[in-house]
Amino acid sequence: MTNHGETTEPFENGDIAAGVSFDGQITPDTPVALRTPAELADALPYLLGYRPEDSMVLVSLLDRGNFGGRARLGIPAGVEDWQAAARQIARGLVIGARRRGSRPDRIVAYVCQEPGPGETGRDVMLRLAPLAQLLRTECGSLDVPVIEALCVSDARFWSYVCPVESCCPPDGTPMGMPGTSAMAAAATYAGIQVRGSLRELRARMQPWETSAALEQEVALDAAGMSLVPRILDDASRADVAEETLDLAGRIIRRFASAAPVSGVHPADVRDDALLGHDEAAALILGLQDRTTRDRAAAWMEGDDGAPALRLWRALARRCVGPYREHAAAPLTLAGWVAWSTGDDIEAREALAMALGADPHYLFAQLLHRACNEGLDPESIRRCLRQERDRQTSGEGSPATAPNIPEQKSGSQLSSDASPAQNAVEAGPATPARRKRLPRSTGPGEAAPGKTTPRNTGPCPQRPQARTRRPTRSRPTPSVAGKTCPDREDG
Repeated sequence: MTNHGETTEPFENGDIAAGVSFDGQITPDTPVALRTPAELADALPYLLGYRPEDSMVLVSLLDRGNFGGRARLGIPAGVEDWQAAARQIARGLVIGARRRGSRPDRIVAYVCQEPGPGETGRDVMLRLAPLAQLLRTECGSLDVPVIEALCVSDARFWSYVCPVESCCPPDGTPMGMPGTSAMAAAATYAGIQVRGSLRELRARMQPWETSAALEQEVALDAAGMSLVPRILDDASRADVAEETLDLAGRIIRRFASAAPVSGVHPADVRDDALLGHDEAAALILGLQDRTTRDRAAAWMEGDDGAPALRLWRALARRCVGPYREHAAAPLTLAGWVAWSTGDDIEAREALAMALGADPHYLFAQLLHRACNEGLDPESIRRCLRQERDRQTSGEGSPATAPNIPEQKSGSQLSSDASPAQNAVEAGPATPARRKRLPRSTGPGEAAPGKTTPRNTGPCPQRPQARTRRPTRSRPTPSVAGKTCPDREDG
């Protein structure tokens, strides 16, 4: 388990999207009736938009049997953490939905994990049975019964609530062929695509572990020797920011003009070939300046969105060896662009990975929380557009702007905070953080203990920033009555 410390989701790669439909949901006039455990097991990838791994998933049912919000958390490696994880996911789904005025009526629970060495799917089912029971207990404590609890492992599924062997045999029931169910047909008609597994999605943003990683590390060392002193020098920091943004713009245009290829992995390999080691190192180090990162976030829509997302992914893959913590900046940018362009799945994953790289990265914390809460990113986009227009019109340089005051405690928003920060923080309250050495702030970042003036424009100018030194110089189907007899309500 990766514990994110003070992140918004302490268990690995969690996402709670209570009351939020996934992209491409089936319209209400195309209902899909799910009556058996087999149909519910088959529906899970279509409800999430991907195949969950090492996950506990809760799916709420509304009063008419339609699916409501969905929540997923990674299964903690330690059994002692299961109680807290079950409580977190249950409360996140149920209380979050109630806060939005849509009270869940019932819940379907899933635990998904592939067998380890020497294990069978049945062994996994038996091992995870206490976790499934904890999910049922925690949901029941919130007055929402779990009507079905399923384990999915090794291409088979088991029901924890059906005692009838002819319906749910002890050795499990084989999953159907992908794409052959009524749910699959309805999802295809609605334009919904299952993205593959979370492991495959994460692989696109994980650091290299090939022989090329050493060459990239050498380039990062060299870039650190030349760039870090310039970034820390007020006289040259603005020049480094302009050089970084100019280089990023040229590479985005290079990516946009590249010939398309078929397949996710070939596309990533093509992008890696288009980006030199020295170029990647200069961008990774330059983006550690929060002002520069915030300005780079303006590549978020239109013709720039897709190639910018490809660049941020490629940079995250280049944060190798001792530079893994530097991935927080490109991963946050990748999450922001994905969320801004409507891809909540990749957005949550990228932002969770950013928090894994640096649990204290506040902009990633706020974006992750806002994305999970189903907030509209348009207010942040509007602020970035205004800032971009202000920069284009020459109304001052963000590289020499004063610090932004710290946000008020609790859920109260500071009147001195930036509009972008307020736009993100308008939803959930900002989580508390340990005291750290002062760092520069940007939209979504507060300077601890600072209270200094700010500019009065629509989006404030960014503060002077410091960089880290390198360490080495959805569909809405209905659930009809079940055919499985003698089932508990849990």
